[in-house]
Amino acid sequence: MNKDKAVVFGGSGFLGSHVADELTKKGYETIIFDSTKSKWCNENQKMIVGDILDTNHVFEVTDKAKVVYNFAAIADLNAALSRPKDTAEINILGNINILDSCVENKVSRFVYASSVYAISREGGFYKCSKNASEMYTKEYKNTFDLDYTILRYGSLYGQRTDETNGLHKIISEAITSGEIRYKGNPESLREYIYVLDASQMSVEILNEEFSNKTYVLTGQEPMKVSDVLHMIAEILGYPSSSVKFDSARYAGHYVRTPYAYDNSLSRKYIPPVHIDLGQGIIDLIDFLKKSKD
Repeated sequence: MNKDKAVVFGGSGFLGSHVADELTKKGYETIIFDSTKSKWCNENQKMIVGDILDTNHVFEVTDKAKVVYNFAAIADLNAALSRPKDTAEINILGNINILDSCVENKVSRFVYASSVYAISREGGFYKCSKNASEMYTKEYKNTFDLDYTILRYGSLYGQRTDETNGLHKIISEAITSGEIRYKGNPESLREYIYVLDASQMSVEILNEEFSNKTYVLTGQEPMKVSDVLHMIAEILGYPSSSVKFDSARYAGHYVRTPYAYDNSLSRKYIPPVHIDLGQGIIDLIDFLKKSKD
């Protein structure tokens, strides 16, 4: 029996690789397309190295695909601040290339990986690129009848992160230095979501009820970053004095909420069963300790 084909652009990355795994578990023929070879690609997946700005290659890869995900982006806020042109080319024009290929190849559902920063006052050029790509995605539905789902991810954490991820950086430095440092306001609030929860929800939204809607995928409730850091200290067996703050304003990052006034509502999607933050942190610590061995 032929399997439905799913293409995951940016599937070598942190979240994209987990979503690719979840699609494979659900029985899809999973194709990973990224500029670098995935360290996580398994024998049941196909890896294609390419550039989303290469329109012909993108078209070829999406041929006969049922669903297409786009995680390919300059996703680090700080990198985007210093690379506005690259951010526009990759995050906006790259997404348009994928949208065009989905229309031409009659893809059933396009899933766009956006961010809670998409309708924020913060986020700099990254925010601009996500907001623009959301609008293009919706307009492709209006103009070409391409069904979509937009997922606005919050503060993700878990295995396979890199040093650009907030909790990864904090915990990795803590393991090495014995100090838990945070650059930003200690009163900052974040709704952390474990990557396996996010990846499972990212595939569940392929059900018809989620078509042509926008969803926020974040944690259960906001937590003060200072509380999370003290939790990490307790788990690692470090004294409270090991927690250090550089309270200077961190450009592009929000404090209490990413949202600015906007009249386009999105729904928050919360799984009935999820990984507890403390357990998720223990899992990430274990992953980072093993990677340092």
